[in-house]
Amino acid sequence: MPYPQAPQNEQEEPLPDIGGSHQRPHALSEYNYPLPRPLFRHRTHKMVQLTETGNFTVEIPVPDDLLSRAAYTEDKEFTHMKYTAVTGDPDEFVKNDYTLRQVEMERETEIFIVVTMYNEDETLFLRTWKSIVKNIAHICSKRKSDVWGPDGWKKIVVCVVSDGREKASSIHPKTLSAIGILGAYQEGVIKTHVDTTGTSAHVFEYTTQKYIDTDYKIKGANMFRKYDLVPIQLLFCLKEKNAKKINSHRWFFNAFGRVLNPNVCVLIDVGTKPSDKSIYKLWKAFHNDSMVGGACGEIYVEKGPFWYKLLNPLVAAQNFEYKMSNILDKPFESCFGFISVLPGAFSAYRYKALRSSNEEAGPLAKYFLGEKMHDTASVGTANMYLAEDRILCFELVTKRKERWILKYIKDAHAETDVPNTLAEFISQRRRWLNGSFFAGVHSITRFYQIFRSGHSGARKFGLLIQTLYNVINLIFNWFSIANFYLIFYFLVGGTLTNPNDPLYKAWPGIAYLFVGFQQLYLFALLLCFLAALGNRPQGTRIVYFMCFFLFGVIMLISLIVSGYAMYRSFPQTPEEWGGSSALIVLFSRPVFRDLLVSISATYGAYFISSFIYLDPWHMFTSFLQYMVLLPSFTNILMVYAFCNLHDISWGTKGDTITPTFVAPVIVKREEDGRVVADVDLPVEKQDINLKYQEFMAALGKDNSKKNKKTKNSKKAKTEKEQEDYFRYFRTRVVLFWMASNLLLVSALTTPSVAQVLNISTSGSNTNNPYLTVIMWSVAILSVMRFIGSIVFLVKK
Repeated sequence: MPYPQAPQNEQEEPLPDIGGSHQRPHALSEYNYPLPRPLFRHRTHKMVQLTETGNFTVEIPVPDDLLSRAAYTEDKEFTHMKYTAVTGDPDEFVKNDYTLRQVEMERETEIFIVVTMYNEDETLFLRTWKSIVKNIAHICSKRKSDVWGPDGWKKIVVCVVSDGREKASSIHPKTLSAIGILGAYQEGVIKTHVDTTGTSAHVFEYTTQKYIDTDYKIKGANMFRKYDLVPIQLLFCLKEKNAKKINSHRWFFNAFGRVLNPNVCVLIDVGTKPSDKSIYKLWKAFHNDSMVGGACGEIYVEKGPFWYKLLNPLVAAQNFEYKMSNILDKPFESCFGFISVLPGAFSAYRYKALRSSNEEAGPLAKYFLGEKMHDTASVGTANMYLAEDRILCFELVTKRKERWILKYIKDAHAETDVPNTLAEFISQRRRWLNGSFFAGVHSITRFYQIFRSGHSGARKFGLLIQTLYNVINLIFNWFSIANFYLIFYFLVGGTLTNPNDPLYKAWPGIAYLFVGFQQLYLFALLLCFLAALGNRPQGTRIVYFMCFFLFGVIMLISLIVSGYAMYRSFPQTPEEWGGSSALIVLFSRPVFRDLLVSISATYGAYFISSFIYLDPWHMFTSFLQYMVLLPSFTNILMVYAFCNLHDISWGTKGDTITPTFVAPVIVKREEDGRVVADVDLPVEKQDINLKYQEFMAALGKDNSKKNKKTKNSKKAKTEKEQEDYFRYFRTRVVLFWMASNLLLVSALTTPSVAQVLNISTSGSNTNNPYLTVIMWSVAILSVMRFIGSIVFLVKK
């Protein structure tokens, strides 16, 4: 069915300014709830018949403005918004006979998109919404496809899940206004109780024909045709209480997914902006290969106009990390069919692959296990489920008797914003590092699950090779702070304290310079431990800035000395050449050989692969910033992460606020046996239109207010005991981690041990087995990643 014609004289809607804001009076009800202000001008009582199972579902007419510039104006999905007050757990959604409009209209769902959000503002929501709208329009433009076409939007459902309604930092009021403008929310409809049962989620359904641009312009049907846009089936789930992102995904997968039974589920975090064709390219990977169980695209850093955000060294360093991960790591893992983590910000799964089989619980059951065990789990398990998406990927690939693979789709891109302050960056990486470490241990120790899968013998062998690669990386990460210090100690110290070096002969005091920087290194490391124990990064910004600065200076010195050491390794006179070939002479000198191999393999892989992938710009805009901040990433982030193992929160603890009183649904039984509800609902079009105008006015001006947090000083004894246990476990892990790293440093820097191991720092050309092992190991791992990325590109 072609898209209907719209009026030709319609233009963009201006944002009205109706002036003023409605303040709730301070009077209290008999239940000590704040009494709400009158929402409507007219009588609003309405008798609503409940479903056969006693569920409260009602359809409310939408404001006239939603239809004034619409292409479709007759069907109920456009003229009415459906609201359902869902009681019970998301796992009971199907059991309690809740349903969704797509099922009622007998539509199949090919793509089910979820946008999860917490308290993000309307700017982040609109940038994500704009990209989703354009992606769906592109999918519907595939007129020669056997799946898509002009009516392809009927096979796509967009689900927006907001984590909490009544917490101080839950859904942003302007974001709620934006969703109201799209038609998927109306004030006065929400019911917090159905009879005596509390509502767990408020589900709004509407097929919207409105489009809000990131510059807050609201566009109607003619603008839809101009941009080739289409209607969108929008499902808005506003959870009553905050229960974290994993619970939002449980509503998406276990509640709505079981009803719609989609083919492909796409996960997007609010603020992430997929490019116009990315969702289609993800879907196409599933369509072309029936064994693809999950896929992800490239997530890149938002750089801003003229890439001005890269002027911040922290953003530039993260840009380099993201790029090299997408050029080396993801393609390498994709060759094995097992990507360790599909980023929750932009990834997709085949719903069939995630479900449980007849024999055992499926990947989704393992994925949601962490949500219910946080209060009783061990510290390791609790931290592991900070990276529950890694658990999902591992369980999916090793699913019993099946052979699902995970795939990287290079051409699917999504832009995301990254932390631009030290405090925010450190807090984010704490979750990432702790979650990935314990999730990595989980997958390594359960490598035997590979053999229960239905993969071929060759792929199982490849997965074992990948597991060995992960073991080596895990060991290197554990000893990272010791390795970094020892490289600095041997390389810089061996050059600056060498009595035979011309630089030392010209200025013997340079040895004291090394001692000074060595003490600064240890001082900065000590500061990291002191700041990490019992302090938030937001409260110790100056200390962390000092640490970043000191490690940055030390890294610059290390780079300069490394270059000088390689230069001094060259024969300086004809006698030193001795008539031999240049390669024989150079590779007979350990420092030159090891540095050349390590640097060529690592940074050569960076440069060559970036150019082969036709994406080299980060090498010129972000490489230096990454190199300078590398010791800070290793030392500061690792120390803070391990020193805060006891913290398994996402920073949302304690944000409670007095709940707003909402008149409950009063259930009655009529004489004819019908079960009805006497409720307050918007029934007059004047009231509905007025509230819609308020949504548009609220979106156009800054009227947000800071909510006050209330603290509950009383804690249960069990919570105290659990907190003590978590802290004690943290202490033991940190002590063991510090002891093992200190033991390595002490062993290799003790003269007697160094003599036994033939380790010397007396010259730039002397043998150092430790440096040789480290540098050759780094080179081998880099070469493996490089080969994997090339193989991926050739296969593509």
